[in-house]
Amino acid sequence: MKIAFVGKGGSGKTTLSSLFIRHLAAAEAPVVAVDADINQHLGAALGLDDAAAAALPAMGAHLPLIKEYLRGTNPRITSAETMIKTTPPGEGSRLLRVVEDNPVYEACARTVRLDDGEIRLMATGPFTESDLGVACYHSKVGAVELCLNHLVDGPQEYVVVDMTAGSDSFASGMFTRFDMTFLVAEPTRKGVSVYRQYKDYARDFGVSLKVVGNKVQGPDDLEFLQDEVGDDLLVTVGHSDWVRAMEKGRPPRFELLEAANRTALQTLQDAAEDSYAHRDWERYTRQMVHFHLKNAESWGNAKTGVDLAAQVDPAFVLGEHAPVPQPG
Repeated sequence: MKIAFVGKGGSGKTTLSSLFIRHLAAAEAPVVAVDADINQHLGAALGLDDAAAAALPAMGAHLPLIKEYLRGTNPRITSAETMIKTTPPGEGSRLLRVVEDNPVYEACARTVRLDDGEIRLMATGPFTESDLGVACYHSKVGAVELCLNHLVDGPQEYVVVDMTAGSDSFASGMFTRFDMTFLVAEPTRKGVSVYRQYKDYARDFGVSLKVVGNKVQGPDDLEFLQDEVGDDLLVTVGHSDWVRAMEKGRPPRFELLEAANRTALQTLQDAAEDSYAHRDWERYTRQMVHFHLKNAESWGNAKTGVDLAAQVDPAFVLGEHAPVPQPG
């Protein structure tokens, strides 16, 4: 399953995504975690020290390698330079699996060992001064979108993406790439404003959206969230001494996380697994093509100098049945 954590800055989405990743690892589920937020805090939330977090390779810096690998022998893609973030796979493209070794993971992923298992961690790379005025952060996140477009994941496999804050997620079609989106909202007016934006955007694309209420301190907070988001409220999370210790860089063993919060994480996993029954690879591929054609017309054709609509393979449907060509 592909899972996104979204929410406004400071809502706690990175903390909750890291707890969910730890929960999955403890259950021995294969996990690829991706830090796609501008602030790049997921590594630290998973226990990396400052030096190790800073040493994570930036996916954006390896975009040429990613493109060259994924295009494979696809005859519709004449060169890696003509690929953009929305380029869809077709016959001959190389696809990514959660459990495999490939040049993309070798260049961009690092193994993080947790208390009860290990996961692969990837990061877009931080927004730096050199990006100001000359580039957009979305070009870095584009490496994530390209990988998701070529990813074939099965049941009990997880790709968990800590997304950029607020409504920036809608700058591309990446918000449609997930089986389940968990929106982390505090019980405040600002806390639910991003939910309303997300709900409006997601409605037309069949995006599965559930709200995780965070920093809920009592019945009034719970009632507020219930009134504001209704049935989309999946579960709430309150104060955690374990999280406070983690934020100080001294987390206890994960098994000592409060029982109520462990139950909340299991509720998230149950919702994610339930979403698998509604997976529609044909719709997924159709939406992928929709956003590619939209980007091609608005800027991609001009940037690459080619007609990017020709990259679409009308007979190709991404899915678990799809063969995975290997380097040769």
